[in-house]
Amino acid sequence: MAATTTRPLPLLLLLLLPPLLLLLLSFHAAAAAEEFPRDGRVIELDESSFEAALGAIDYLFVDFYAPWCGHCKRLAPELDEAAPVLAGLSEPIIVAKVNADKYRKLGSKYGVDGFPTLMLFIHGVPIEYTGSRKADSLVRNLNKFVAPDVSILESDSAIKSFVENAGTSFPMFIGFGVNESLIAGYGGKYKKRAWFAVAKDFSEDFMVTYDFDKVPALVSLHPKYKEQSVFYGPFEGSFLEDFIRQSLLPLTVPINTETLKMLDDDDRKVVLAILEDDSDETSSQLVKVLRSAANANRDLVFGYVGIKQWDEFVETFDISKSSQLPKLIVWDRNEEYEVVEGSEKLEEGDQASQISQFLEGYRAGRTTKKKVSGPSFMGFLNSLVSLNSLYILICVFALLGVMIYFTGQDDTPQVRRAHEE
Repeated sequence: MAATTTRPLPLLLLLLLPPLLLLLLSFHAAAAAEEFPRDGRVIELDESSFEAALGAIDYLFVDFYAPWCGHCKRLAPELDEAAPVLAGLSEPIIVAKVNADKYRKLGSKYGVDGFPTLMLFIHGVPIEYTGSRKADSLVRNLNKFVAPDVSILESDSAIKSFVENAGTSFPMFIGFGVNESLIAGYGGKYKKRAWFAVAKDFSEDFMVTYDFDKVPALVSLHPKYKEQSVFYGPFEGSFLEDFIRQSLLPLTVPINTETLKMLDDDDRKVVLAILEDDSDETSSQLVKVLRSAANANRDLVFGYVGIKQWDEFVETFDISKSSQLPKLIVWDRNEEYEVVEGSEKLEEGDQASQISQFLEGYRAGRTTKKKVSGPSFMGFLNSLVSLNSLYILICVFALLGVMIYFTGQDDTPQVRRAHEE
């Protein structure tokens, strides 16, 4: 029997085979991508389509929900509103939903133990989202997630576009003539709290706009509060990070439920100006003076709050509507505050000098320490949801009572749904 021989593939076929395979793969990827709409609709996924979606969509925001979950029902219209905006970003984010009560194996794979659980998949890698669930906040926060740690800006137009696209919700740090490697690590570390960029090429117009006269310079911008400052170095050691960390907050912080949470990540004490009404013209003038003091005393946070705006918070410092205001204290953000002897109240007139005397007295130790009369800093954070917590506790105790009653009536095991998160 004659031996069979294999004929070598023609040289032309060998040359054409790799590009043909690549073409087939690209057709397959395109076909997979077309399975999922990119027009801003919220898509519904199940166990059979989830992995395909991860492979076809670079940025996939997934709501793991349960049909009976009240929080999930309230979230649904927010997702519907945010989805078309997210899909229209320069790096589109597609919003999807998975019924994790039905597809429990899929939910278990990604550690879903409460509803709703929100996750952003970046090239298939999941990151749990725990931020605000309002549509506008979802867009702001998720856009920040998918942005590069540090953007490279090659022209004046690129700088302008970067500032416009970043919006006003987060502070910005733009390095002019700064080596990218110097701020790359901080761009990743503070990615969720600020925008970072390096301008490689720029005109003198931007030096005028951002008020710096030499390079390298790192410009900090707070569009929401119309504030900016410049750091000229040194860029070694802890100096650069200290500037970035201290500039994450505006020079003067309006104290409210949102900014109070931001203080949790800052270890500085707070020079707190307590006003009658923080929105009137007199208070606005005082805040401008405080801003100048804050710029010269970066080791402290300067904040202000009106008793008209938040009397519950102000009253913890033994201040009522009958107290003489404005007043300055130094708060440790927890259970203690200090009153500077002889500078308890700001009088009309040269308030800049009075603030300087207050700071001098504080640094010299001429203070009296007092305890807040209400909840601590963490207590205030918890109080923001105290009413909801009360409702939840009532429901839990009621449910426990029902369970105990029926357990006593019937020893048959009961099938119970998981509680909402």
